Amino acid sequence: MIPLQDDNPVARAPLVTYLLIGINVVVFLWTLTLPPTELQLVQYKRGFVPARIKQIFDPRPIEVTVKQQVLLRRDAFAVRPQVIEHSIRLAPRIDEILLSLLTCMFLHGGWFHLIGNMWFLWVFGDNVEDWLGPLPYLALYLLGGVLATACHWLYDPTSRVPMVGASGAISTVLGAYAVTWPGARVRTLVILGFFVTTLYVPAVVFLGIWFLGQLLSGAEELNRGAAGGVAWWAHVGGFVAGAVLMPLLSSLLVWPRIVRARLADVEPYDQLDDLW
Repeated sequence: MIPLQDDNPVARAPLVTYLLIGINVVVFLWTLTLPPTELQLVQYKRGFVPARIKQIFDPRPIEVTVKQQVLLRRDAFAVRPQVIEHSIRLAPRIDEILLSLLTCMFLHGGWFHLIGNMWFLWVFGDNVEDWLGPLPYLALYLLGGVLATACHWLYDPTSRVPMVGASGAISTVLGAYAVTWPGARVRTLVILGFFVTTLYVPAVVFLGIWFLGQLLSGAEELNRGAAGGVAWWAHVGGFVAGAVLMPLLSSLLVWPRIVRARLADVEPYDQLDDLW
């Protein structure tokens, strides 16, 4: 199931959503210019490595493996590629470790990873930004991304595999959307073998199916006892964070607007009585 668009109009242009998409695209294009070994170093230092959290309390370097492909000449006419592994040490730099909680959201592992994340943000992010406003929306996005990363750490705190991608933060946006506009219709591309069609699906159904898929995949990975290449629990944690944070932020933002509107409609000497 691929979301194509929703029928939920907005009153203003989602500038922060555009900005986030632009930053992610620019950073990804920059990583494409890096040699493979240097790119791996960027992922280790700017991506989130769960085992590095321990370095905050135990300031010792940890070793990680970097792979490098070299071409070995077998004879005058043929070469054979070979992958060489070597270890590097990551220093216990607290600033780098804490900053990676944010920088990991702007790195992606490939074109499909980037396009999938940005497409979901494009479809669902505009309404959340329109409702909250630019700065609260950005705060929701970043805070939710950090909480999603924390869930990934809780799942496997000793992992030395860097986690990269905006999916945790975007999962927060999805959770926020699900609790705010459950009845909004999402035009969805459905592919079942050779059968391809589009359907309008309520947002709570589409996002509920998506969340259940992440939860089941995470549970299967937990049962297997082996981490895969997808941070399922970051997706789960981000979605739950969005579902919880959205009503809280909405309450903080909406009630002052209601009070100001009420005060504007009454005489000054009636303000206190009217509020009560």
